[in-house]
Parts: sequence; structure tokens; C-alpha cells
Amino acid sequence: MISPSTYAARHLQALLGALGRLLREPLATGLTIGVIALALALPAGLWVIVSNARAATGDLADSIDVTVYLKADVSLEKARQLQRNADRRPDVAEVRLVPAEKALEEFREYSGFGEALEALRANPLPHVLSITPRAEAADPARIETLKRHFAAWPEVELVQVDTEWVQRLGAILELLRRALALVGGVLALGVLAIVGNTIRLEINSRRSEIEVTKLVGGTNAFVRRPFLYEGLLYGLLGGLLALAIVVAASAALAAPVSQLASLYGSGFSLSGLGLREAAVLLGGGAALGWLGAWIAAARNLSRIEPRA
Repeated sequence: MISPSTYAARHLQALLGALGRLLREPLATGLTIGVIALALALPAGLWVIVSNARAATGDLADSIDVTVYLKADVSLEKARQLQRNADRRPDVAEVRLVPAEKALEEFREYSGFGEALEALRANPLPHVLSITPRAEAADPARIETLKRHFAAWPEVELVQVDTEWVQRLGAILELLRRALALVGGVLALGVLAIVGNTIRLEINSRRSEIEVTKLVGGTNAFVRRPFLYEGLLYGLLGGLLALAIVVAASAALAAPVSQLASLYGSGFSLSGLGLREAAVLLGGGAALGWLGAWIAAARNLSRIEPRA
């Protein structure tokens, strides 16, 4: 039985041997890593675009208000009771009551019709409930359900909510997410093909060495080990280069994006990949490299047998 120290030493030897082979052919290694990096950087860059688009538009729950106009004969006390009833709903985050007197005062101040409003004998404006839904209830379907609920109240004259822009924005973000998943899946297959083909060529170039190793008792697992580490290194180094590309692109675009946001009165700033996203990129690259090497090795090593 092999001791743990011997087992670890063999794996370290295979890893160092794979690293040495990559360093002996810097041009070919660099080209392979560059292609892998481009394949990994594209979905990572799309992820940055999607996440920043969501951040730039803000939380939909903070941008949607359901405005409930009460009937003119509803008293302020009854309006406050309706406010409490609306606030008890689990899909409602906040309910603000705008009394008719306050609404008239704000309209007089900002509309420019102050003198004309003085001629009115009674306040024509009703009490208004401004309702903000919770984040999990901010999708158009649940907003429509909320609208129908309040419209059914006998004290309500009109319920107004503009969800058309929310539907458009949600559709655009969903399209970007699906495009990201599609592009990521296709490019992941591309990384597998790149690594697999590279390892296949490496196996063919070392065919005589593999035959000798098997002749003296080397198993397929033993022969396969350095190729797996080689694929893992390809994927990991490609992931590191892809991370550097995305970070550099984010840094180059940060100032123009901030300047554009300031022209619209926003303090938005571009965010790059976080630690978790960077770890996923590196781990995904390493895993794809290992898997591509394993597929190529399993398929090609079984065909190589020592000749008598």
C-alpha cells in the first residue's frame, strides 16, 4: 500500500513535470493560454455588463410605486385605516399616506397655479396612498395582482402603476442573462476542445515514452496523471489571464462610465469582478482544463499498448 507521503510526492512530481513541459515551449504554451483566456474573458465580461446594468437601473422595488387614489368623500381617519390595512400585506414594504391638504399645498407650490387655486371653494384632490412593494414582489405579474387587490376596495377611485418600463427592463435583463448562459456554455465547450486537442497532440508526441512506461508496469492512471496536471495548468493560467483582461477592461472604462453617469446626475461607478466571481473564473478555468485533459487522455491512452 502506498503511503500518503509517497502518493503526494508522485502528484507533486507530475505537477512539476507538467509545468516544466509548458515552460519548455513558451510560444505554443502562450498561444494556447491566450486562446483559453479569450474564451473565458468573454462570458466574464458579459457578466460584468449584466451585473452593472442591474446596479445602474437600481432595485426595481425601489423604483415602483403603486399609487392608490381614494374617493373624494373618504375621510382622513378612514384613509389612515386603509393605510394600516395595506401595510399588513406581506408583499408590501411601505405605505405612505399623502393627505389631500398636503397634496394641494404641494401642487400650489410647484404648479405655478397658486392664484387660481385660491379661487377654489373646496379641495378637489383626494387622499392618496403611495405603496412600495417588497423586492420579491416587484415583478410585473405580482404588481398587477397588487393593483387589482387595491382597485377592488370600495373606497378606491383609481389605482395607477406604470409597469411597462419595468417589463421592458426585465425582458432586456433576462435576454442578457440567457445570452450570457448560452455564450458561456458554448465557450466552455470551446475550452474543452482546445485543451483536449492540445493534450491529444502531446500524447501522440510522447507515444514511445508511454509505451515504455506501460511496458514496465505503469497503469493508465499513472500515465494519465501528468496530462491531467498539464490540462489543469492550461485552464488555471488561462483563467488568470482572462481575469487580468477583465480587470484591465473595467479599469479602462471606469472613468468614462463615471463621467457619463455624472451627466445624468448619478453617482454610479463601474464595478468589476468581485472575489467570488474571480474565484469562480479561476476555478472554472482549472476545472475545464482538467476535464478536457481527462477526456483526451482517457480516449487516447487506451489505444496505446506496449508492443512486444
